[in-house]
Amino acid sequence: MTAMLSSDLPLPRIGRGKVRDIYAVGDDRVLLLTTDRISAFDVVMAETIPMKGAVLTQISAWWFRQLEGTVPHHMISADADEIIRAVPELKNHRADILGRAMLCKRTTVFPIECVIRGYISGSAWKEYAAEGTLAGEKLPAGLVESQKLEPAIFSPATKAEAGHDENITVARVREILGAEVAATLEKMARDVYGYGEQTSRARGIIIADTKFEFGTDKDGRIILIDEVMTPDSSRFWAVDAYKPGQPQPSFDKQPLRDYLDVERHAGRWNGDAPAPPLPASVVDATSKRYLEAYRRVTGSELKI
Repeated sequence: MTAMLSSDLPLPRIGRGKVRDIYAVGDDRVLLLTTDRISAFDVVMAETIPMKGAVLTQISAWWFRQLEGTVPHHMISADADEIIRAVPELKNHRADILGRAMLCKRTTVFPIECVIRGYISGSAWKEYAAEGTLAGEKLPAGLVESQKLEPAIFSPATKAEAGHDENITVARVREILGAEVAATLEKMARDVYGYGEQTSRARGIIIADTKFEFGTDKDGRIILIDEVMTPDSSRFWAVDAYKPGQPQPSFDKQPLRDYLDVERHAGRWNGDAPAPPLPASVVDATSKRYLEAYRRVTGSELKI
């Protein structure tokens, strides 16, 4: 499989994120194509990570299949041949979409990231350590970094078009979406996280936190969309390496983060774009981490 930095399909492109290119398929469907771009510290690297796009797409597809009957979702198919039968314009682009594309129902997206934090880490830990709060709301005293939260915390954030998402209170979500919708999104997010955390833990991965997105379909139903419990939307830790009271190594981008940290501390990178060139060893190690995440989560090797 050839690594992909960007895509060019014969469909109207309606969005481009750090990793995904989004195409319209008529009025009621979209094609999400996950490239092999990678970002760290909010900077997109010039290099690609082989197989990363396929890993993210196929982990999401695996979760969507597991969640059938638990929550409604937007996936129609992540199989290249099924997608081509549904979208004949793509028949000459099978190699481009193989493994990395997902055909989905089009939705009206809620402007909220539904974050579930099962452990206190990252930006949540920084705020707690400084203020004893998360999004301005008090948390129990005496927590240590990476500690398991009982119960997990629903920690919504605004969806930022640029820059960082901003943590907001549940009360603010109610103001934006209404109490009924806010309660539904929280319940759905908790249900999915609870299932995913239990499933992954049994396979050697802790999902410390994760973010979900939801939208309404043409019938007005609230459904799960975007990616689900991937190494990019979640903080994956290895069960056998977990030690509360300190930062945990991330399961996916750690080789990349470690390299960039060395470059920054050595004064060779100021943390802004462009990032320094990545050695082949870092690219290879990061690719292997993504493939290992797929193997652990799904219980099988990724075959494309």
